[in-house]
Amino acid sequence: MLRPATPADQGLLERWHRQPHLRAALGDDDWHWAAELRRQPAWREQLIAEVDDRPIGFLQIIDPTHEDSHYWGCIDEGYRAVDLWIGEPDALGRGYGTQIMNLAIERSFADPSVTAILVDPMDSNVRAHRFYERLGFEYLVCRRFGDDSCFVYRLRRPGSWSRSRSATAPG
Repeated sequence: MLRPATPADQGLLERWHRQPHLRAALGDDDWHWAAELRRQPAWREQLIAEVDDRPIGFLQIIDPTHEDSHYWGCIDEGYRAVDLWIGEPDALGRGYGTQIMNLAIERSFADPSVTAILVDPMDSNVRAHRFYERLGFEYLVCRRFGDDSCFVYRLRRPGSWSRSRSATAPG
């Protein structure tokens, strides 16, 4: 269901990024697909979600401590940050997002050093807030990332204990 995103996916990702439902969810950020799809840094996975060999969505998993833009600011080791969206409008509301997010959680926690996963949906994206809360993510804070106001959510590794480590300090 997941495969690595490649430069051949650039047109697909650009088309998805123009979809009204994604523009509302993602804002106007330029993901620089032409350049980013050619890079394969050790701290990031960019994946295409497929159903019956048909691409329907995008998943990115990063190690926010090591990613080069420092989007998350100064952050402790042990986190992963996830971006997920369904690009094809006819694939919305069919449970694919939940399936993909469960795969992202499984991939992230496969590394025993990962203690928590972060997501940052726009503050206006109430549907995403409900989605992450249903999956067990806890709301931490509303935070600005560039021009965007986002809710930061965290999912702790099941069965782990964490001394009030916070994703709110960075920035």
